[in-house]
Amino acid sequence: MQAQVKYKSEVKTAVLGDRTITVKNLTPVFSPQEQDKQSREVERRLFDVFRKYAGQRG
Repeated sequence: MQAQVKYKSEVKTAVLGDRTITVKNLTPVFSPQEQDKQSREVERRLFDVFRKYAGQRG
């Protein structure tokens, strides 16, 4: 069973003309070890994307 993930909430409000737009951003809160693991996974996936398209440069 996986542990319950906690989130940090950030709310931003903007006025556009006569409308008020509210955006709620939820960011997961990880332990330092889990944060390192997530960062490595993102880096690996980005590297895969860059490697895939590097040969297609004009």
